[in-house]
Amino acid sequence: MGTTPRFAHVVLQTSRLPEMRDWYCTLLDGHVVFEGHGLSFVTFDEEHHRIAFMSPPVALDAKSPQAAGMHHVAYTFDSLDQLLDRYTELADKGIEPHVPIQHGVTTSLYYRDPDGNFVELQVDNFATPEQATAYMAGPEYEQDPVGPSFRPELMREARHAGTTAEELTTRTWALTTSPDLPNPLVALTS
Repeated sequence: MGTTPRFAHVVLQTSRLPEMRDWYCTLLDGHVVFEGHGLSFVTFDEEHHRIAFMSPPVALDAKSPQAAGMHHVAYTFDSLDQLLDRYTELADKGIEPHVPIQHGVTTSLYYRDPDGNFVELQVDNFATPEQATAYMAGPEYEQDPVGPSFRPELMREARHAGTTAEELTTRTWALTTSPDLPNPLVALTS
């Protein structure tokens, strides 16, 4: 097999270009590289653009949760503290997660953009890909590959109180602190 490509960017078609651009710039702490002619290119790292928006000159139909297509795009952080810091920054700007999920393999916050697309902000719960893959081949993941929801504000408070990231990034912690939350799969499919 030849060289493996790397992910470069994603382009979203929208009738709400300014709203979508601003939302993603806030979510990803990004900035506009170029905008004009119904296009906007945004980056948040060393790449010239990671996300772009195109606004055709015709009205677009709203996205249906029952339609086939990409479900979400995920962005990862290096640590739970970074994920929780971004959660706090976004909450302070009125952007709340649609559903937080303790997948076991990752701790994830799913947001919905103005067009209804899901965006996952996550942190890996294992130090190596091999450890994560072993967990996914294990009994807990086999029994429930989605995992329970949790309250990120409780996670943030516990972290500030000194609870370790290793304890907070378990399904046991999520189930113990947030046992009454609904099945997150419903929120991810509606």
